[in-house]
Amino acid sequence: MTRSELIILLAERFPKLVQKDAEIAVAEILKAIHAALADGNRVEIRGFGTFGLNYRPPRKARNPKTGAAVAVQGKWVPAFKAGKELRERVNVAVPPAP
Repeated sequence: MTRSELIILLAERFPKLVQKDAEIAVAEILKAIHAALADGNRVEIRGFGTFGLNYRPPRKARNPKTGAAVAVQGKWVPAFKAGKELRERVNVAVPPAP
């Protein structure tokens, strides 16, 4: 599901909510998650999951074209861990792989 599909779904599910208002609501939620992660905090949405940061330490990598060694700096990357309720719902809804 894309961001625009989520906005349309919200506007359809809540008839009193104009599509522009749904767009503002989605933007504000995403902005709040972004701001919390940028401040180094984690975001927990009960029943859905947790957004946090993982640190990747500096390492040596290779340029695939030339094979030369390249130093890659350490960095923080966003991570998502699904909550128990989300995992259970997905396991019930999606058929097992053959």
